[in-house]
Amino acid sequence: MQEIRWHGRGGNGAFTAARLLALAASVYGGRYAQAFPSFGPERRGAPVLGFSRIDDSPIRDHSEVADCDCVIVLDETLMSALDVFKGLKANGAMVLNSAKTKAELQKDERFAGVKNLTALDATSIALDVLKSPIVNTIMLGAAIAATDMIAVADAESAIDELMPRHLTESNKLALRAAYDKVKGENP
Repeated sequence: MQEIRWHGRGGNGAFTAARLLALAASVYGGRYAQAFPSFGPERRGAPVLGFSRIDDSPIRDHSEVADCDCVIVLDETLMSALDVFKGLKANGAMVLNSAKTKAELQKDERFAGVKNLTALDATSIALDVLKSPIVNTIMLGAAIAATDMIAVADAESAIDELMPRHLTESNKLALRAAYDKVKGENP
């Protein structure tokens, strides 16, 4: 089973990204998947968590993801408020929205145990492609490229199904831009 934790802020679309991943894996990828949020009476900008699980067998565990195969951080400022590294498996992947390079981030001792780190300036891509700072589909594309957990075409189909029609094409372009950038840096 692959277990994924999404860190975002209210309004980032972290739970939407978790849902897109689960929809892509299950309906379009033929696997079992689930997605769920963890938040209280949050407001826009407050830290939120999203969780996704993907497996080849039915998933019976509905608890929060504690041991993560992948941690996706949509807002780098969350690193000063939360332990985003908590529960990341030794061979797990971290995908971080940051203007810093992977080499710059790895100088920070907090990243010492992260063997599979992907850094992407998702905010710049969002502003360029979407004309908005919402990075959820961009970070989904980066995570798919970094981990190969699902097919990018399945994520595009999930966007077509889940998102409003006027947002689908631009979000698929943003997803692909991130996917291609990460794959280009990690062929």
